[in-house]
Amino acid sequence: MKPVRVAVVQDCPVVFNREATIEKVKTLVPQAAREGAQLVLFPEAFVSAYPKGLDFGARIGMRFPEGREDFQRYFDSAVDVPGPSTQALGDIAKTNNVYLVIGIIERELGTLYCTALFFSPDGRLLGKHRKLMPTALERLVWGYGDGSTLPVLDTQVGKVGAVICWENYMPLLRMYMYSQGVQIYCAPTADDRDTWLSTMRHIALEGRCFVLSSCQYLKRGDCPDDYKAVQGDDPDTILMRGGSCIVGPLGEVIAGPHFDGPCILTADLDMNQITQGKYDFDAAGHYARPDVFRLHVNVRPLPAVVNWRGEPTDPFEGDDA
Repeated sequence: MKPVRVAVVQDCPVVFNREATIEKVKTLVPQAAREGAQLVLFPEAFVSAYPKGLDFGARIGMRFPEGREDFQRYFDSAVDVPGPSTQALGDIAKTNNVYLVIGIIERELGTLYCTALFFSPDGRLLGKHRKLMPTALERLVWGYGDGSTLPVLDTQVGKVGAVICWENYMPLLRMYMYSQGVQIYCAPTADDRDTWLSTMRHIALEGRCFVLSSCQYLKRGDCPDDYKAVQGDDPDTILMRGGSCIVGPLGEVIAGPHFDGPCILTADLDMNQITQGKYDFDAAGHYARPDVFRLHVNVRPLPAVVNWRGEPTDPFEGDDA
C-alpha cells in the first residue's frame, strides 16, 4: 500500500473574524499541499476562536451584560453548516486537492457547537463531528453533540475520523471509533500540556491507528484589544503553546510535539503498519470479549422537537443483550 502523506497545521485564527480566518486557511493549506500532503488537519475551533481565558461574564447564579456581548461576538463569527463558509472551505480543499479536516464553531438556531468538518479533494463536505462533551466552562457557550455525528469516513487515503480534545479521554467513544476501523484518527485540541502527548501515544497504541493532533499556537496579541482574558493584556503572553504531533500505530512519535511557534508538521504514513500492529492487538476484534463486555451506541439524531408519524421506538429495540 502506498504511503499517505499528512500535514498537521499549528497556528491561530484571526480571533472572532470568520472571513479573515478562512483567508488565513487559504494561505496555510497550499503550504501543506506543496509539501505533498494529501490530508491536512487544523486545530479545534480554528474558525474562528477557542476563547482561551474568557469567562463570558458568568458566576454561579449570575450573568453580566458584558458576557452576553462576548457571546454575541462569538455567535456572529460562527459557521452555518452548510453555508457560505463551508463552501469556501470546500473550495480550498478542491483547489489544493487535499482532504481537509478542520475545527470550527458551528451555529444552529441559538446554540454553538464545537465541530470538526471533513472535506474531500473535490470540495465536498463529507461529514461533521460535533463534540459530545464540552469540558468545564466550555459548557457555558457550547451545546452537546449526539451519536449521529460520530463518523469514520472511508476515503482514498484511509478511514478517517475525528475526536475533539478531552473527548479523547472517553474510553467508550474511543472504542466506537476503533469498531469503525479508524486508520487516521484526528484529534484537534486546545490542550497544550506536556501530558497530552502521552494520551495521543496511548490512543495510537490502543487503536493501532495513526493519530494526528493539532493545537493552536495563540498569543494575547492575536486577539482583539478588548479580549478580556484572565491572563492579562501583554501581547506576548502565550495563551496556547501548541504541542501538535503525529504518532504511529505502535505509539512511536513520528513528528512533534512542537511548542516553539506556528508550524506545519508532515509525515508519511505506512498504512501497512496498522495491519501489522493488529497482529497482536485489535481492541474491537480478536482482543475484545463480547461475551463479557458490549458497547451500545445510539447513533440517532436527538432533536429537541420531534414530529411523530407513528409510534415511538426504542433505539435499542431488537437487541438481545
